[in-house]
Amino acid sequence: MEEGYTSLPTSHLLGSVPAAIKEDDRNTIYKAPEANLQVFPPGNGGDRGYGYQAPRETNGEEQPANGWKGVFSISSYRPFFNVDTDDVVNRIANSVYPHHGGFFRKIGANPDLYGPVWISTTLVFMLAALGNCATYLMLKRTSSETLWSFDVSYINWAACAIYGYVIVVPVAFYFLLQYLGTSSNLTCLWCMWGYSLSVFLLSSLLMIVPTEIFRWLVIIITGSVSACFVALNMKFYTEGRNLAVVVISSFLLQIALALFIKICFFA
Repeated sequence: MEEGYTSLPTSHLLGSVPAAIKEDDRNTIYKAPEANLQVFPPGNGGDRGYGYQAPRETNGEEQPANGWKGVFSISSYRPFFNVDTDDVVNRIANSVYPHHGGFFRKIGANPDLYGPVWISTTLVFMLAALGNCATYLMLKRTSSETLWSFDVSYINWAACAIYGYVIVVPVAFYFLLQYLGTSSNLTCLWCMWGYSLSVFLLSSLLMIVPTEIFRWLVIIITGSVSACFVALNMKFYTEGRNLAVVVISSFLLQIALALFIKICFFA
């Protein structure tokens, strides 16, 4: 029995004497393995993204979604409405007094969609209301006994024409410029064409005067101002390239819009 106990490896028992260390191994400094401790608080131990990540400060603002989900997120459109009243008023004033490239230099890297949306919507309701008012005044001038009724279809025509024009035309010019090898910004084009309609707000008020010659004079002047605004800025936008067709077509489209407003709503 005693021989069985003495054969046990006593170096592994609790309280046993440690094994003898050679003289060469005594000079070697033992280094304990580094402990992989978690940094507290979690998420502050670097940018590797391991483990729990602390929530970021949002200051009450919703972060814009990435990828295709951004199309359905309101926060993705917030930068395009980051303007105040002074910015919108200055840009409207710049569209009324056009000069070469002044609008693109003014908006810089901050094109907005607030002004175009507001101007387009206001113009739709003004054309519908004032177009009916102008028709009423013309009928009463010729004959006071003529029956007149409010034409609700005016608002449908105005919405389709104005919204369609301010959306489709910049998109068409965007792809045209891309095809011709010129880099372009669709938001800048939407912004410019939206503000180009601001002059028609004033012309709509003036054309309720029941005088045909005066109406034609007003629409020719306002249409020319709007067309010059678009053409001069498109010329600045395509400066350095021989793209006269782009400038001329943008001018003619604005004139065509002015004629459409006069014939359809103030005839």
